[in-house]
Amino acid sequence: MSNKEKAKEWDLKATRDLMNEILKEEQKFLAIELPEDSIKIDDLKRKEALERLYDLVDEMIEEIYATGEPVIELPSRSNSNIIWDDKSDLLLLGKQIQKKQFHSLTSVADITRLMRVMEIINELLKKNIHATKREIFYTDVKLFKDQKNSDKSIEDASTMLYTTRNSTHVVASARGSCVGRLRIRDRNDIIDLEGLGSGGWGISPMLDDIEIIESDAEFILVVEKDAAMMRLAESRFWRQYPCIILTSQGVGNVAVRMFLKRLRNELKLPVFSLVDSDPYGHYIHSVYMRGSKRLSYESPFLATPDIKLLGVLTRDLDKYKVPDDCRIPMTKNDIKRTEELLREEYIRNNPEWEKDLKLALKYKKKAEIQALSSHGFEFLTEKYLPEKLTTGDWI
Repeated sequence: MSNKEKAKEWDLKATRDLMNEILKEEQKFLAIELPEDSIKIDDLKRKEALERLYDLVDEMIEEIYATGEPVIELPSRSNSNIIWDDKSDLLLLGKQIQKKQFHSLTSVADITRLMRVMEIINELLKKNIHATKREIFYTDVKLFKDQKNSDKSIEDASTMLYTTRNSTHVVASARGSCVGRLRIRDRNDIIDLEGLGSGGWGISPMLDDIEIIESDAEFILVVEKDAAMMRLAESRFWRQYPCIILTSQGVGNVAVRMFLKRLRNELKLPVFSLVDSDPYGHYIHSVYMRGSKRLSYESPFLATPDIKLLGVLTRDLDKYKVPDDCRIPMTKNDIKRTEELLREEYIRNNPEWEKDLKLALKYKKKAEIQALSSHGFEFLTEKYLPEKLTTGDWI
């Protein structure tokens, strides 16, 4: 056995030991206990979602007959009703209730759009089909006028039903891919994600049709950039380091985040993120980790609280000698966004994360994952990732 092969074998053993330590420490994240001051959202089967929809409509009809003044109640999604639970490390929706009443032209239009969306959800569930948010907008352009109005009604309908958006069969457009040591069943098709070339499997937004069959992976790696995904796929990184690799080409959409959550829970694997060394990359990691404010009501089904920020860390820029001409000056907006992140309670409660963001403000420099290729195209797969995974150099 050559010295290079011995080094790789040692790297793998060290990485496996670290992975086992992570899993022992973080089993608590598999069973999330929500605080009493947050609402409970259910991931419903199709028939359950239909029953809940019919019950809601029956209640509204009874109120119309009884009072003639129908009022729709749903959890408020305003910033004042979004809470960070330090125990589960999630952004969650509180119990403040918002009321929609038929008392002005604006509210009538709002409620009419909501009723139209509920009608569409009923059709989708009865026919057992799915539709994208864009498709729903085009079902009634004159009523919705702008997609932001139909999107808002879709989210209102989900919170009214106290369920996930996927349970209503309204899905986001497919944007994300997955490769590596994993076999899944998509309805009647069995797909081996090791044998799909460099493109990988496009993560389906219709996750209720997806079954995870088996995997011998030892960790999951989420990457921000498609370019990094291409480099990892081309080198078949998962063969030397048994893993599953996902990307959503930016901020993780609902399908990617929900699929990641399922992989984490069903396979019980450590999860790492690889993002740009900039405030946007840190934000992307935070969305995977504790959810987004806009979809805080779905955080228990979308967030992966134990995900580790593997890189690219600010401290990595000096450690791995990223040249100055590969570092980009931070803009005023970058600085503002970094300062906003530093004010977040979940950042302040993570000293290592806070330290790395403060270092970015000190340097006022950022860098893309691709900056590592200044040391060669294979540097990411043969030096940077193996060393980081072996030494436990993550946040």
